Amino acid sequence: MTDNFRVGMIVPSSNVTMETEVPAMLDNRPEIYEESFTFHSSRMRMQSVTAEELERMDEQSEKCATLLSDARCDVIAYACLIGIMAQGPGYHEESEAKLHQKTVENGGGAPVVTSAGALVRSLERLEAENVVLIAPYMEELVETMIEYFEDTGVDVIDYEALECPDNLEVAQLDQRNLLSIAEDLNTEDADALVLSSCVQMPSLAAIQAAEDKFGLPVFSAATATTYEILDHLNLSTQVPGAGRVLGGNNLD
Repeated sequence: MTDNFRVGMIVPSSNVTMETEVPAMLDNRPEIYEESFTFHSSRMRMQSVTAEELERMDEQSEKCATLLSDARCDVIAYACLIGIMAQGPGYHEESEAKLHQKTVENGGGAPVVTSAGALVRSLERLEAENVVLIAPYMEELVETMIEYFEDTGVDVIDYEALECPDNLEVAQLDQRNLLSIAEDLNTEDADALVLSSCVQMPSLAAIQAAEDKFGLPVFSAATATTYEILDHLNLSTQVPGAGRVLGGNNLD
């Protein structure tokens, strides 16, 4: 008998990548698991990736959580990493708690994972103290993100800021360029490589290739979020070809 799961996603209105990469990963799981997933989104208005727009966007997240709980989702993912990190260190914990409470108040209680929280916790599971990353954001927002990581005890030892403020343009960035961009980063002392620290910047097709090339755990905001979606559903966290983070239950 096939188990059916409803995955809710709270996404910026201009986001398109998370709603393609997460379903692609979950639909690629071995048939032996006998499961199926449906995906249900609620949107927060955001077009330009600026601190001001991100703050206004985040204010809409509670309504989105309530709307998704109407559909009785089994798990909800807040799919905007910088939207959380721009609100200050540790905000993922506050956001996850208040959004979960909204689902409970609406009679459709569901665990809530933020992409920011998922990324932070993935680094903790990997015991990664030094990381390198690629981000599409403007330099100022990347510095905000680095401060967020540093607050958790993680040092960003090298990074590349692509400085692309238009969120739709971020979705059109060619993920085939990520390997060459990563080659220019100093990965010698790194414990992990975050190939895309943004759920809107495509990277799924490059994750495994980068891991094979650099010999490091390589993941993205999307793969970290997928891990936690599966974990909250008490399912195996195995997704073929999506890097070590989704290699099974090896991070527990």
